Amino acid sequence: MMASLTVIVPVYNEENLVVESLKRLDKVNIVNKVIIVDDCSTDNSNKLITDFILNKNKYLMIKTSKNSGKGKAIEAAQSMIDTDYVAIHDADLEYYPEDLSKMYKKIDDNNLILGSRFIGNNERNNIYKRTLYANYFLSGLFSLIFGTKITDVATCYKMMPSDFFRTFNIKSSGFEFEIEVLANFLKYNKTISEVPINYSGRSYSEGKKIKTIDGFKYIYWMLKTRLWAEN
Repeated sequence: MMASLTVIVPVYNEENLVVESLKRLDKVNIVNKVIIVDDCSTDNSNKLITDFILNKNKYLMIKTSKNSGKGKAIEAAQSMIDTDYVAIHDADLEYYPEDLSKMYKKIDDNNLILGSRFIGNNERNNIYKRTLYANYFLSGLFSLIFGTKITDVATCYKMMPSDFFRTFNIKSSGFEFEIEVLANFLKYNKTISEVPINYSGRSYSEGKKIKTIDGFKYIYWMLKTRLWAEN
């Protein structure tokens, strides 16, 4: 029996890309449900989303009361998941929705699937050197601390069992969610699979939101979650 899949799309001020992002996601035929979380955008994103999902039954939109970051936006959708698996797709199109199908094929025995930008020979465009080196360091540190081999700990493409996701107590508010979810999953199930994916990064002038400070937050959450795991 094929696993059912919900995709959560956190959005904040993505009026230039959100419609194209949803159009491409709409063509991914393994997706049963899409929950779009508008994290209190101040641009035209909300109206564009509303117009796009009109009369599309598999789409649901949530608008948060204030802008709180990616972790909180994802948490807003937690209770609405009723499929077997859930994936995260950021609206900025740095990641390719088509790669969700490759990740879906790796679903096996309640595992978590990571889309890795650093394995295989897929398309990689506009990766800042500091992003590349920081990810190598963070992935190595995470692998050392948690005793598992991860090549792209900061990837935004994750597909996970809903049984885990619905009960996972999200404490982070921003991009450090990427670390928190992985660390907590290792307490649920040791099986993490990686799939090579495509990537096309944005510049900060184009709207890239992650910053250097987020790397330090990643380290904090690695250490904090590891300490929780031992208590």
